[in-house]
Amino acid sequence: MAQAARDRRGRGMKALVIAPQPFFAARGTPFSVYYRSLVMSKLGVQVDLLCYGEGEDIDVPNIRVVRIPRFRFLGPIRIGPSPQKLFLDIFMLLWTIGLLLRRRYDYVHAHEESVFWCRFLNPVFRFRLAYDMHSSLPQQLTNFGFTRNRLVIGTFRWLERSALKTSEAVITICPDLRDYALEAGVDPQRLFLIENSIFDEVRLAGEGTEASPEDSEPTHIPSASGPRVVYAGTFEAYQGLDILVRAFALVLKRQPGAQLLLVGGRPDQIEELQRLARDVNAGERCVFTGRVSKSAAMRLLESADVLVSPRSEGTNTPLKVYEQLASGKPLVATNIWSHTQVLNEDVCFLVEPEPDSMAQGLLRAVTDPETAGQRVQAARKLYSTAYSRPVYEQKVHDFLVLLTH
Repeated sequence: MAQAARDRRGRGMKALVIAPQPFFAARGTPFSVYYRSLVMSKLGVQVDLLCYGEGEDIDVPNIRVVRIPRFRFLGPIRIGPSPQKLFLDIFMLLWTIGLLLRRRYDYVHAHEESVFWCRFLNPVFRFRLAYDMHSSLPQQLTNFGFTRNRLVIGTFRWLERSALKTSEAVITICPDLRDYALEAGVDPQRLFLIENSIFDEVRLAGEGTEASPEDSEPTHIPSASGPRVVYAGTFEAYQGLDILVRAFALVLKRQPGAQLLLVGGRPDQIEELQRLARDVNAGERCVFTGRVSKSAAMRLLESADVLVSPRSEGTNTPLKVYEQLASGKPLVATNIWSHTQVLNEDVCFLVEPEPDSMAQGLLRAVTDPETAGQRVQAARKLYSTAYSRPVYEQKVHDFLVLLTH
């Protein structure tokens, strides 16, 4: 009965989901947008998903993807704030107005900065507004080196707090953002902590969609005569991959047959890390696959003896952490707030974000199977009770309950 009631909750609702992102692309926010929309569609919500022109089409019932023009002269859209995104968001605003004029929605689900223009359109079109907060946008302006201008940052801070206070519902992806929203005055009754904790295969449209780097399959991966350490994700500076490569060079002194498999990254990022690997005498044991499909990445993760999340800074919990918890593999992660909101020494090997400590953690994970096994078991239990798909779906259901009252 409870399941039937949950499945009926969104039946007949129409939602405009606005995601100022390349969609679909294999990186954090697009994954979050996809899984939110996937579960809402399962619960019966009819979704119009407005996004950038860049990206792959998906094939999910009840979801219609609406794109602004591609503007190929801009090149690929990088992660984080950029002049490209400011330009594209002008068209996102115009397309938002066009959709609101043509269709009546039960609510508008605004991801990231789209909440800024939705907050001002709301009094005109009188929709219910939900803010899906993936990060603190004023913080992102400085973290990505976009600007340090106090006036600009102060304006974004005012916009963000105004959106938090005026949205009917607010979703945050980690405890740090939840606490920030509470401090900004959001009513706990309309605040939802929904972690990016599910990772089904993404349902891409069939033949005829535009190929992308994420479609590629890895070339032959050399076999490892020792333990295989696997990292999969983006290669942005805050991911700490330079620390990981230096740490792995130290691991090789004790485990000369070990292999470090690095999955993801743009060609320029890979080339930079390959140079570093050669400089620290680890080049032959570091394998770079480039960007691969989600299914290929999952197969490579399954081949690991140890998984690693070497992030060096940040406050948002990486999406990959939840998949790592459920993987059945020992995990080595840095002891920073980005991780410790979710992780502790019971479920992984926490290390400092510097090469010596990380090398010690990696070595312990491969040479102490009893401790590694205990932490793997605890990690799976944590994922099952706090982050699994039924837990995620219940949270989305509760979010829809609020929006239907």
